[in-house]
Amino acid sequence: MTNNKLTVSHAPFWHDGDSLFKMNLNIMIATLPAVIFGIIQFGAPAVGVIALSLSSAMLWELILNVVSKQKISIGDLDAAVIGLVFGMMLPATSPWWLVITGTLVAVVIGKMIFGGIGANPFNPVLIGMAFLMLSWKIFFNFDAAYVNYEFNFTALAPLAALKSQGVSAVADLFPISDLIMGKQVGAIGSTFGLGLIVGGIYLILRGYIRWEIPVSFIVGIIVTALAFSMANPDTYAGPAIHLFSGYTLIGAFFLATENSSSPVNRLPMLIYGFCAAAMIILMRNIGAYADGTILAILLLNLVNPLIDKIRPKALGKGANNA
Repeated sequence: MTNNKLTVSHAPFWHDGDSLFKMNLNIMIATLPAVIFGIIQFGAPAVGVIALSLSSAMLWELILNVVSKQKISIGDLDAAVIGLVFGMMLPATSPWWLVITGTLVAVVIGKMIFGGIGANPFNPVLIGMAFLMLSWKIFFNFDAAYVNYEFNFTALAPLAALKSQGVSAVADLFPISDLIMGKQVGAIGSTFGLGLIVGGIYLILRGYIRWEIPVSFIVGIIVTALAFSMANPDTYAGPAIHLFSGYTLIGAFFLATENSSSPVNRLPMLIYGFCAAAMIILMRNIGAYADGTILAILLLNLVNPLIDKIRPKALGKGANNA
């Protein structure tokens, strides 16, 4: 009789030969079109916010590694990706304390407390952004500055104007062609829609994200926004404004696709992306916030384990003992 000894361990059980460093490096490369455009548009302050966000995120992880006597893990660039994407979602005029507070929450609470890479049930960037949004919503929502069209410190100018002034005002202030090409005031890395699309396609082609979530996410935005617009075009904007403003595209390619907090099976991915997008439009149109991307994806992160149980796909066959 042959005794087969089986080793029980947690996923992943299959390795494609790639590394965390290479994956995260490619994610950072994918952000470059949007980041470079944001720096060109907003100047030196944008460089400062991005640099502080990236460096402080890595510093928080290093400090926690040292305090908890763990192996130093900043070399895998995961904290760098968190800091970079987090900085992309901030306006260029964000004060320094806002940046480091957000990265502290994102890295320490959003990632490290849950056990580090692969163990976080929520996207760490969204945890940090949600904390800032709920604590200091002046940076992310409507403010009196919009009355004078002084978009000097808010991250969501087009959507906030849509919320407060209506469809007709936004159509005049923000033509769709301008939104696509980044001619809008907002967060550093979310204004250049074309750049985010290029970066997202790069990640799909390189195999670092699956196409199912971004495509179903974008379809969900279009379908849900179109339904609202057809019901009341004077109150609700069409799909184009929603698609190319706010955090929509960075959400589709860089937030909803985060490995640890998103599904791994095809049908769950399609459901996850579509439902997240539908929730975003519901929050924008009938909710209290100008942009529901952060809270909507966090909500889908929460139910992700349940969604991923739909039609689970076995990765292998059982072992037979002889």
